[in-house]
Amino acid sequence: MKALGFGDNIIDRYLDRGMVYPGGNCVNFAVFARKLGVDAAYLGVFGSDEHARFLRDSIRAEGVDLSCSVTKDGSSGISTIRIVDGERVFGGWNGGGVTVSDPLELDEALLGYVAGFDLVHSSVYSRSERELPKVRRSGPLVSFDFSSEEEFRTADYLAAVCPSVDLALISCSDLAAYDAEHLLSELVRQGAGLALGTCGDSGAIVFDGESYLHAPASPLEPSQSPIDTMGCGDAFLTAFAVTLFGLGWSRTAPPQEASLREALRAGADFAAQQCLVEGAFGHGAADSGLSVSM
Repeated sequence: MKALGFGDNIIDRYLDRGMVYPGGNCVNFAVFARKLGVDAAYLGVFGSDEHARFLRDSIRAEGVDLSCSVTKDGSSGISTIRIVDGERVFGGWNGGGVTVSDPLELDEALLGYVAGFDLVHSSVYSRSERELPKVRRSGPLVSFDFSSEEEFRTADYLAAVCPSVDLALISCSDLAAYDAEHLLSELVRQGAGLALGTCGDSGAIVFDGESYLHAPASPLEPSQSPIDTMGCGDAFLTAFAVTLFGLGWSRTAPPQEASLREALRAGADFAAQQCLVEGAFGHGAADSGLSVSM
């Protein structure tokens, strides 16, 4: 299997720790896929500042290919975070930097590169929506993270994006089970092949257009305490998708219930272990060492 994260990268600035970490939804996907033994790459725009160098070095250190990513003049995206009782709490961000203001457009050469992957993942933070139809037509399965903001749940937004998505991920931690199911059904009604909702401590739900499957979260060992929930949803999605693909999932072969249940278990287990990692995938550096400013 070959997997590609296509879109955002960002610096996660932890105010309470005085540390910065590499991250970004699509970067995390590529790094987690590599940790799961997949041949993984990241495709996106890096800024021209020292934060971008830190990001590139950290991603390469995880064995993720960056050969087709580009650098553009401008700043890197920076988000601010605090950890409260093991849970990440987001503050502000600088708009995503050049990664968001001048996102990558897929020309013929890049589409040829993308076509060599089995699964391509992107997100609402990548400004990649208009590129998704090209990605899907080039052949790979497409997964997309709709996150938790209401602006990405409007009927118009879902209608524009869902037809190009084979696996939709959405955060449902703030929703009752009935409301989460309704949202997942809307994603599929609008064109997504599968819809996966992560619900924090309450586990996850997947909808395939016919039935809902609920799965509990995987507990940590009694001796373990969560350090940081950053990247847990990304970890769940990555393990879920990689497992499904390994069980034969394709656009012409929708997964059966047994495969979905196995993928849910794999996602829950991988997400639980992610709670024991600082930042999305480590590589923390002293905040002052990178002169982070907002």
